[in-house]
Amino acid sequence: MKGIYCLPSGPAPLPALRPRRAPRLVSKDGRCNIELVHGERLAFFLVDVWTAVVEIRWRFVLLLVVLAFTGSWFFFSLLWYWIARSNGDLESQNPTEGHARCIENVHGLTTAFLYSLETQTTIGYGGRTLTGHCGGSVALLVLQSLVGLFINCFMCGVVLAKLSLPRKRARTVAFSDRAVICLKKGRLCLLLRVANLRKTLLIGSHIYGKLVRGCSTADGEALILDQVDVNFTVDAGKDNLFFVCPLTLYHVIDRASPFYELSADTLPLQDFELVVFLDGTAESTSSTCQVRTSYTPQEVMWGHTFLPIISKTKTGKYRVDFSNFSRSVPVNTPHCAVCFCADVDTTGFNPKKFR
Repeated sequence: MKGIYCLPSGPAPLPALRPRRAPRLVSKDGRCNIELVHGERLAFFLVDVWTAVVEIRWRFVLLLVVLAFTGSWFFFSLLWYWIARSNGDLESQNPTEGHARCIENVHGLTTAFLYSLETQTTIGYGGRTLTGHCGGSVALLVLQSLVGLFINCFMCGVVLAKLSLPRKRARTVAFSDRAVICLKKGRLCLLLRVANLRKTLLIGSHIYGKLVRGCSTADGEALILDQVDVNFTVDAGKDNLFFVCPLTLYHVIDRASPFYELSADTLPLQDFELVVFLDGTAESTSSTCQVRTSYTPQEVMWGHTFLPIISKTKTGKYRVDFSNFSRSVPVNTPHCAVCFCADVDTTGFNPKKFR
């Protein structure tokens, strides 16, 4: 099978990425490029208020906390003002001496707001106290205490839930900027790297991929995103990865692979997106997180392999050099996956061809 192998041309710099014809479905940092239109967003929000509030930005969460507390204080201050006005307690009503007040020292809207604030936050009334002369004021005191308790629980829960979101932990997992295609143990493979940037482990890590292609209908009107499973593995398997150091994941390009019909010449002309997922549980918080990234054909280097990044120091520790994390060098690699598989089936794998 002459002419099916591409030879390295020396340690040349990586070629510049070509512009992509279609926008990414998933960005390099894992964000999905999806826009929802003509949907009832308010209805979706009301169906799951808790998740919607937890997922909004911090600036809106803080604004919601301020509005929830100040709004409830002002709302109940109007009710306290109405009770005082109904009983003739306001200064503008000129109450007589010995008049039985509902609330002591509530003479207007400002003092009613202060009384509402002191009631809900339980900071002490001072000179403003409930006399018990009016039954409605007692019921309103109970109602405001319950509403304030609910607001405190809800807002504290939102802040704690937002602080414990696993998104920050997911940002400490890094994928290589590019993937490479080369030989590994006599098989043509697509390789990529993933690294845990923290010393704490991700328990039960599982990695998998989806090859996404945009397909149009016969009339060319509808766009369908076709998804094909892409299995990744390491030498120890694909589940429960020991994520203590950077791992090189590989996908075997055989007859069952969606990359089987590709070659070094046709790869840059393809229009697909390889989305890679890593699921795991944070060791310190027991929260499940998912890390995503994607690779376009221009980010897959045919005939390259990654540079080694793990070495051993004089003190016996393992040293990881992240400066070479995404760097690769050219190596002898089959030019065509179909030709390589046919050659191996006919004559068997001959490692001398790649020395």
